[in-house]
Amino acid sequence: MREAPPTAGLPLSPLELFGARGGFARAAQDYVGAPYAGLANSGTACFVLILIALHRLSGRRTVVVPAYTCPLVALAVAHCGLRLRLCDLAADSLDFDMTMLSGLCDEDTLAIVPTHLAGRVAHVAPVLLLARECGAFVIEDAAQSFGARQDGQSVGLEGDAGFFSFAAGKGLSLYEGGLWITHDPALAPAIERAHDELVSRDGWQEFRRCLELAAYALLYRPAFLPWVYGVPLRRALKKGDLPSAAGDVFSPKIPLHRVSGWRQGVGRRALSRLRAFQEQTTAQAERRLAMLGHLPGVWVFRDKESEKGVWPCLMLRLPDQHRRDRALDMLWGAGLGVTCMFIHALPDYDYLRPCVPQDVCPNARDLAARSMTISNSLWLDDAGFARIASVLEQVA
Repeated sequence: MREAPPTAGLPLSPLELFGARGGFARAAQDYVGAPYAGLANSGTACFVLILIALHRLSGRRTVVVPAYTCPLVALAVAHCGLRLRLCDLAADSLDFDMTMLSGLCDEDTLAIVPTHLAGRVAHVAPVLLLARECGAFVIEDAAQSFGARQDGQSVGLEGDAGFFSFAAGKGLSLYEGGLWITHDPALAPAIERAHDELVSRDGWQEFRRCLELAAYALLYRPAFLPWVYGVPLRRALKKGDLPSAAGDVFSPKIPLHRVSGWRQGVGRRALSRLRAFQEQTTAQAERRLAMLGHLPGVWVFRDKESEKGVWPCLMLRLPDQHRRDRALDMLWGAGLGVTCMFIHALPDYDYLRPCVPQDVCPNARDLAARSMTISNSLWLDDAGFARIASVLEQVA
């Protein structure tokens, strides 16, 4: 058996487990061209550190996020003791509904969080303009978009701060890791102070991550993915546990610990291969976007002019939930890397109810109901992709 992963993660060479330690934070900072940057143990940890630093600077408490985004975003806001507000998406878009966003911003708005979802580039400029009018900050959630650019500049640098994730399957991986970036010389030391005060040296947690990274280097292969990814996926699908199948269930406890020099060294060596890998996945995505573009009723989210996103997966929208669900029934457990970005809008996860307001967000719910993703892994061969396209043509 072979199985495609849900996203195009950069495979690690076992040889990259050996060599000099450290150096990853600086190498990643140079890769994106950020004036200031820092390493944390996850993208979520980076978000927490940014939020705490901004709260200390302004005293405000409200954080506005998209109603369709990763549940970890809501958990991070709750972890910081801040207030979450949800903004709907624009119709048939991954960007904010700007009319609704304008009505949500007030004198207590600490930050607005546009999201570069699935490697696509969010429209940050109008969000930044609105934030400046109300005295808020802009934090770019670029967890899935390390290497994406707008007008030649890395995502994460148009707003006040941004963060990336290096979790398993997120392009470059430290198994878990994150990078925060900013161009603000006043904000950078505030984030660094939050890191020094809150981030511990948790030897056991870091030892566990080192073991997981070594296992990732050995097992992130088509021959092993049916067991380490496919078996848990199909078990969750059999139970009807769609949030677990989509990987949307997280602990409310957000660990904050330092990343060892060994994991940093592994990441730094892998980073030297990332640009070539992203060029390969971009070329593959462009070929396959052309194939999907001929299918009636299938809309694929693409780059706009002046944007150069990355392509961990292809995110598409079908005409209605019924046809999306029919496609998932045939493809989700078939080993072809088909899944959902997030199975629900934030208000619809039962376990998030203590920290997520039950706001009206029809466009976010519509996107959750009609969207799906196709892996852009180089291990999903043309025959496998043709099988996916055939199912989509049949149902859509």
